[in-house]
Amino acid sequence: MSPRRPVVVWLRDDLRLADNPALRAAVDGDRPVVVLFVLDEESREMRELGGASRWWLHHSLAALAASLEQRGASLTLRRGAAETVLREVLAETGAEGIHWNRRYGRSREIDARLKRELRDDGLEVESHAANLLVEPWELTTGSGEGYKVYTPFWNALRATELRPELPAPREIEGRRAEGDRLDDWGLLPTRPDWAGGLRETWEPGELAARRRLDDFLEERLEDYHRRDEPGVDATSGLSPHLRFGEVSPIQIWNRTRAVTAAPAKKNAEKFLSELAWRDFNHSILFHVPTLDQDNYRPAFDAFPWHRPEPGELEAWRRGRTGIPLVDAGMRELWHTGVMHNRVRMVCASFLVKNLLIDWRIGEQWFWDTLVDADEANNPGNWQWVAGSGADAAPYFRVFNPELQAKKFDPRNEYIARWVPELGTEDYPDPIVDLKATRQEALDAYEAVKAAGRG
Repeated sequence: MSPRRPVVVWLRDDLRLADNPALRAAVDGDRPVVVLFVLDEESREMRELGGASRWWLHHSLAALAASLEQRGASLTLRRGAAETVLREVLAETGAEGIHWNRRYGRSREIDARLKRELRDDGLEVESHAANLLVEPWELTTGSGEGYKVYTPFWNALRATELRPELPAPREIEGRRAEGDRLDDWGLLPTRPDWAGGLRETWEPGELAARRRLDDFLEERLEDYHRRDEPGVDATSGLSPHLRFGEVSPIQIWNRTRAVTAAPAKKNAEKFLSELAWRDFNHSILFHVPTLDQDNYRPAFDAFPWHRPEPGELEAWRRGRTGIPLVDAGMRELWHTGVMHNRVRMVCASFLVKNLLIDWRIGEQWFWDTLVDADEANNPGNWQWVAGSGADAAPYFRVFNPELQAKKFDPRNEYIARWVPELGTEDYPDPIVDLKATRQEALDAYEAVKAAGRG
């Protein structure tokens, strides 16, 4: 009797066992399973990971490998162009099919080619919905187009029946394949080791994601109405776990819907609407795969961005602008790999509207330094602030960092934590005049409109 041929599960941004449709389908098929992760730094459709994301990926893969071992399987690691590696693994293992969970940016071109060509070769190829609440093509306007405004998108999503949540397999009949050692990938920083703050702040992995979700729903959801106050621990902290798929949005949705305690339940709907904003950005990405490169609104192609002054740009990156809330946010980012969402908007607005520096330069810096750098949320939110994106902030909305600090950090708790030298001679003077540069930004936007392109 010939041995049963295995099936490959190709994991990407879905590093979890629970509610993983591709893994579940493979296990339920009653065949040996090869669980594969490919570090693809060669395919032109792939965006190279930033340093903070590489750090997180290393630890997330280590956690996933340990969980698989407990269930009888192993994680195969391979490096190279995905289309080449996949064919090699399929040939080496004699696999008769492959499962993966869908992606929505430029990388889906890789998936489409593989699906077509491998099926032509007689292999079973199945893709699954796993990493959004609703697939982008399932939520469209009356004219069949993707939503460009968030509120009707949110209303439509709330009225949509979501897919069922799937349990993690208790046992997996794993099949080993030759692979790389994780440490040989060099994902962690060495000289200098700048990841100390990340280690202090985060624990990657599915189990850590589950604990963080539990903690948020039990302890902090009741304070979520204070989410705009950076000095208050009122947000979920789930964004990097979502980015790497250590928890699914369906799991978060279902657990949040199940909250019954009155103080927390009143904030549940607002939290879910923020979760759905992630779906909205991915819907935009699906329709505009070059979201990190191209203005969603072409009128902004004519915007007169300034050539970055090295001193100004470096002051922004390092939190030395002389604007306390901006500096606090940029230092929090450098140390922890995240930044409070309200402060992200302030820091982004300062770069694009007070310094008049192209949003793409800021987006790239966040891509490199955020542990939750997401191919849809990162450019989508930068374009929202710049005014060039879908449902974007009005061009005349310029976040005033001083007023934002007074409103959302009135006791100076957040700023004092990250800018302890404020008020001393060690703290720099402001690099720009907020009022004058705000007017300059408004004049630039008006010029674009007057030219008939706004």
